Amino acid sequence: MSYKPKVVIIGAGSAIFGLSMLKDAFFTKDLWGSEIVLVDIDEEAVKKMALAASKMNEELNASYKISYTTDRTIALPKADFVILSIAIDRVKMWKKDFEIPKKYGINHVLGENVGPGAVFHTMRNLPIVLDICQDIEKICPNALLINFTNPESRLCIAINKFTNVKAVGLCHQMKAGIEIVSTITGIEKEHIDVKAWGINHFTWMSDIRDKRTGEDLYPLFREKEKTYNPEYSKLSRFIFHRYGLLPTSGDGHLGEFFPYAHEMISAAGYDFDCYEKRRLAVVDVLNGVICGDITVDEQLIQPSGEKAFNIINGMIHNTNELIESVNIPNCGIISNLPEEAIVEVPAVVSGKGLNGLALGELPRGISALCKQQIDVQHLVVEAGVNGDRNLVMQALLTDPNIPSAEAARKIYDELMEVNRPYLPQFTSE
Repeated sequence: MSYKPKVVIIGAGSAIFGLSMLKDAFFTKDLWGSEIVLVDIDEEAVKKMALAASKMNEELNASYKISYTTDRTIALPKADFVILSIAIDRVKMWKKDFEIPKKYGINHVLGENVGPGAVFHTMRNLPIVLDICQDIEKICPNALLINFTNPESRLCIAINKFTNVKAVGLCHQMKAGIEIVSTITGIEKEHIDVKAWGINHFTWMSDIRDKRTGEDLYPLFREKEKTYNPEYSKLSRFIFHRYGLLPTSGDGHLGEFFPYAHEMISAAGYDFDCYEKRRLAVVDVLNGVICGDITVDEQLIQPSGEKAFNIINGMIHNTNELIESVNIPNCGIISNLPEEAIVEVPAVVSGKGLNGLALGELPRGISALCKQQIDVQHLVVEAGVNGDRNLVMQALLTDPNIPSAEAARKIYDELMEVNRPYLPQFTSE
């Protein structure tokens, strides 16, 4: 009988994230019989998730050992894998990250992972993520941390630079790029294979193929794209025309990187109402599973598209599966990006862990865009870890989304003040 790992899921009380992880766990039959510990500071939410998990476990006869706790130090002993997705007052503070820079003339489009708001988003999440890593170092030092927490690149840089924790970051945003290819070419998404390299939310398709035949789809895409509705994915296609490769993240997240994105896409920001409707729909599913109104069957237990359990299964059972995008230290994978960068690349998972596929070089224009962001990422991480106010200002002034020194100063003053309760690493001036 193969080894059955212990998997700790921190942030499991989140309805959308928690249910996604449960679906993936129960879909991965080779891991049935393993141990799963659900962790969240919201006891009511994590208890509900555990009740749903237990119902699924019983109905499927999956034999998982399932428990929950609000104390991660109780969960972590003997953990083989730790999955992490957390946020500090996510919606409330994201709105501040977006609205305050807007007030000072920053026409950004999301304000989550890039731009002035992302400086503070990063610094809010750094203390708790690094605290969790300290616990992993002490309690289960051989565990692999699988991080979903944003801003992905920045937090992975901090983990890699300031801890000894083995970590990989995951993001599903490539789905947006595959959707663009599918829409324009008319080929179903499940038949499209993409190889893309870059940094999180800023990867670039170096290869697009038909899974069935191996045919290179770039010529077909280029031909069909010329006459396709010019309003569709307007920013992604503008960047494609100028830089030669199609970016993968879709217009919304792509727009975070370009100060002129608002000229082509909406600058209204994230649709929080839509998100809340989606969250409530997932809560209804959880309630339905718990009370028995929703059948636990193959229709419910479909993979979420996240790859945490693919990685776990791949390392336990040496699957040699290709994971289309992981965030790992560069170490020469992309030769014209800094070694210490966290790059998002395809990787093969096996009993030896994750091995990124080497690309060589990105085109110069694309590497220049990535390098600028990598420098900002490092400035933000150093600022947030060390409580260095001057580096916060440097990060703001270096970010291409900020065209004004006066705007940078005002954003700094106001966002530092509203984030005061979340930034214990900064002492008073």
